[in-house]
Amino acid sequence: MPSPRRVLSSLAVAVATAAVLAVPSGPATAADIPVGPSGEAFYTPPAPLSGAPGDPIWYRPAAVSVAESNQATAHTVLYRSVGATGEDIAVSGTVFVPKAPYDGVRPIVGLAPGTQGIGDKCAPSKAFVAGTEYEALAVGELLKRGWAVAVTDYEGLGTPGDHTYVVGRSEGHALLDVVRAATRLPATGLRPGGKVALTGYSQGGGGAAWAAERQPEYAPELNLVGVAAGGVPADLTAVAKTLDGSFGFGLLMFAAVGLDAAYPELNLAGYLNAAGKTEFADRERCVGDIAAFAFRRISDYTTRNPLLDQGWQRRLAENRLGSRPPTAPVFLYHGVLDELVPFGQADALRREYCAKGVAVKWNVYIGEHLTTFLTGRGDAFTFLADRFAGKPAPRGC
Repeated sequence: MPSPRRVLSSLAVAVATAAVLAVPSGPATAADIPVGPSGEAFYTPPAPLSGAPGDPIWYRPAAVSVAESNQATAHTVLYRSVGATGEDIAVSGTVFVPKAPYDGVRPIVGLAPGTQGIGDKCAPSKAFVAGTEYEALAVGELLKRGWAVAVTDYEGLGTPGDHTYVVGRSEGHALLDVVRAATRLPATGLRPGGKVALTGYSQGGGGAAWAAERQPEYAPELNLVGVAAGGVPADLTAVAKTLDGSFGFGLLMFAAVGLDAAYPELNLAGYLNAAGKTEFADRERCVGDIAAFAFRRISDYTTRNPLLDQGWQRRLAENRLGSRPPTAPVFLYHGVLDELVPFGQADALRREYCAKGVAVKWNVYIGEHLTTFLTGRGDAFTFLADRFAGKPAPRGC
């Protein structure tokens, strides 16, 4: 059951649903897409959903606190997407556009955020407004280059239901669809047909890579010219083995919740002991809360390890990157001392992409997870700038 703060009043539901269902077919105009409800009601979509993936449902101006925010507009948007198993869903996100004019069709960078948590309060669109979003520095750097930035909240962060943390198709679709939504929302002034790039680190690196793999089939109309993905959790089984008993065990808890949210047949609750039922009942944790679970183990919270179950193994295998090579050039980067997302599985993804003919640039940094996030970003954005400029893509294979 949704929490009380997620539920619209009956009047708001009726008004919002009527507004969306009244949208005519054909090119969107400013009058076609309504301004959404105020407060938390913004994140609860009307029912039934209508339109196509990437169509905005509603939007509102966002008073953001990021570098360059006084030189850019920002809008929070609720848009259509497709979940991991093909269901229609609504996802929220934020679109930033520099105020300075741009010669030609302005490029758009789809930014997949790193781990935020699993609670609705952790949604990046909310954190941008509150001034607490750590991805704000990256957004500011991208805006300074004159590019628009579309940031997804992912499925279930802010919107009803649990967040499908690290579930590849869900995250990839959400990122591609926020880019689509950015061009279909007249308030942004963005036009379709321009160059698009994707970027992200950690969870965001996985989201960007999944979007790159899904794009040729799911969003072929997007002119995707480059992808920069760092700290990529390409093989969730390998990542889980690293996190079990480590400082980052809380991330493994998030992943268990995310997989169970996407695939209810996994029945996470059926594996939990009394301590697990208590701890996993709290679905409002943000990334800062993982420290409380440092060095815990799966066995502390379960009667048996779900990772050994064939059903879980099958879903983990489905969420392994590499089976669908991107057609756009890719910059992969990783810290050789990464203590959260093991280096070896990222290098395996690089080798798999190379074997399948992807134009890959591969950078290795002498650092752990956080320092590589900070040091690799500049190289990632330079890679994207070169792709927007039409320079030949490097091959590091």
